[in-house]
Parts: sequence; C-alpha cells; structure tokens
Amino acid sequence: MIDVSLQALAAQAFTGLVLGGILVLLAIGLSLIFGLMAVVNFAHGSLYMLGAYFGFFVLGLTRSYWAALILAPIMVGIVGLVIERFLMRPLYGRSPDDALLLTFGLSFVLIEAVKLVWGKMGLTFDPPKAFAGAMNLGFMSFPVYRLFILAVTIVVLVALWFFLEKTNVGLIVRAGTRDPLMVRALGIDLGRIWWLVFGLGVAMAGLAGVLAGPLRGVYADMGLEMIIESFVVVVVGGMGSLPGAIVAGLLIGEVVSLTTFFAPKLAEIVVFLVMALVLLVRPSGLFGEAGLAE
Repeated sequence: MIDVSLQALAAQAFTGLVLGGILVLLAIGLSLIFGLMAVVNFAHGSLYMLGAYFGFFVLGLTRSYWAALILAPIMVGIVGLVIERFLMRPLYGRSPDDALLLTFGLSFVLIEAVKLVWGKMGLTFDPPKAFAGAMNLGFMSFPVYRLFILAVTIVVLVALWFFLEKTNVGLIVRAGTRDPLMVRALGIDLGRIWWLVFGLGVAMAGLAGVLAGPLRGVYADMGLEMIIESFVVVVVGGMGSLPGAIVAGLLIGEVVSLTTFFAPKLAEIVVFLVMALVLLVRPSGLFGEAGLAE
C-alpha cells in the first residue's frame, strides 16, 4: 500500500482542478471555433503561448498584472481576427484539410516569430504579490494564485454562458452551429459571426496563457505541450460541445495530476488511454453528436 496523507491527496486533487481550468479555457475556444466553423485550429496552442508572452510584455510596460490579464487576451484576440480575415476566410468552402494544414504551419510561424522577438530562453512571469502566499482551507493550505485561476475560470464560464444564452449574438452563434443555411436565409451575415467567434476563441487561449505563465514559465514551445492535451479534451468531451469541453477538461486535469502523483512515468500516456476508453464506449465523445465531425 502507498502511504499517502489525505492532505497531500487533496492538494494534488486541487492542483488537478487548476490544470483542468486551464485546459477548459483552451478547449472551450477550440470547441467554439469547431462548433460554428468546423475548423480544427492547430495554431490554438501557439496563440496560448502568445498570450503568455503578451502578458509578460504588458507586465513589463505597466508593472500591473491586472493590465496584463485584461490586455493580453485582447491582443491575442486581435491577432485571431487578423488570422480569420486574411488567412482563414479564403479557405471557407474548401477541404477542411486546407485549414488544418494552414493552422498547423501557422503554429510554427508564431513560435519562430516569438523566438526572434523575445529570444529562445524562457522568461519568468511572476504572479501579483497579493497572490504569492497560501490560503488555509481548513483541511490544507493551497497557493492563493492557483485558487485565483479557478475563480477566473468560473467567472469566464459564467460570462460565456450569459453571452451564448442571453444575448442576440449568442442566439445567432447557437443557431449557426445547428443550421447555418437557415441563418443565412434569414439575411444574417454569418461571416461576421465567424470572425467574432474566432477572435473570441483565440482570446480565451490567450487568457489561459496569461494565467499559466506564472505557473509554468513562459517559453516558445509551451503551446505544443498544451495543444495535445487540449485536443484530447475536445475529443473526449465531444467535438464542438461546450459542456463536454468543461467536463472533459476537469476530468483530464484530475487524471494527469493524480497520475503524476502516483505514477509519474505514466502521466504522458494516461490521457490517451482515457481518450481511447471513452471513444470505445462513445465514439462521438461524452457529449458529442454523431456525425458532427464528418
């Protein structure tokens, strides 16, 4: 038997929630883009990385973490708007492989561009001093900054739910994922909605990058590591499913965290085992619709 204290196990479980929160933010962006546009955005991980670098840049200019937390995702979102307008839009109506290959190549372009601007060495991104300590939760102490990441994730998810369920634009987005032809027949310019959703999706990746920077450091290849787990989350949850992205993100975060604690050598492969098991039982994912990815 492995002698593990309840406090250590609880701390690892909370760490899994933090990782899950970051994966949820990434996977929600991927699912938004795929659900509406049927685009598999392989550049999502590099845009996550770009968010961390933009956060570091804004922090250096303003000395304010809050400015970095707000401005960096907006900057990444603007990059996303440019990408959609000038690179993605000409590919609509063509083979899905074209967009996949474009974003795959774009991810490496962004990585090399970051290396040219900030260098190849990793950078240190410190959290605000107010979040430097640990909070006593009664049964354990846990870093305040990690609790802050969980709080931000919850706030973003609530705001996204309100946007999709309670606004006219959100109604059009949801309708566009179900029946884009009918939305166009009603005279709605779906191209503008695609533009907005792509920018929103990559802005969420940028937010995840800013939040993860103080935990993991800032380096050019950080997106390549996260994008694999993010796609696993999307597949496990169901392609294009936002509830699936949330549930699967938290599940994968816990699986990775607890496996790292008990069997570190298995941590890199366990997510693929989970994905294989889920797909054996439900080929479309936990919340996915059969045929959506076809």
